[in-house]
Amino acid sequence: QVHMVQSEGGSVQAGGSLRLSCVPSGWTFSQYCMGWFRQAPGKEREGVAVIDSNGVTEYADSVKGRFTISKDNAKNTLYLQMNNLRPDDTAIYYCAARTIGVLSAIQALTKLEHFGYWSQGTQVTVSS
Repeated sequence: QVHMVQSEGGSVQAGGSLRLSCVPSGWTFSQYCMGWFRQAPGKEREGVAVIDSNGVTEYADSVKGRFTISKDNAKNTLYLQMNNLRPDDTAIYYCAARTIGVLSAIQALTKLEHFGYWSQGTQVTVSS
């Protein structure tokens, strides 16, 4: 069952930009905390950024100042703007919704087990 439909990623050179988007399939996310996550080869999946129902955001230290999570409730679309990309940003990127606890509240990036409705994932490759 597809819960989230994600845009394609891409390949860019270091310093470049990409924007990812994610759209829920058959439901609306306005009252959910939403997040972006990534998994690099040989590494565990990690949190990148989250945004709660009020638009409050949190970022992993590794992406602060470079990535921006946002959402358009009218379009029911979640975004991740990635600027100044680095080779260590290379990973498969996923979006997900908080499914445990207070669904609308901000959730710590480390609590991946509190997220569900995962997207299919998309590859982002950054070359040096």
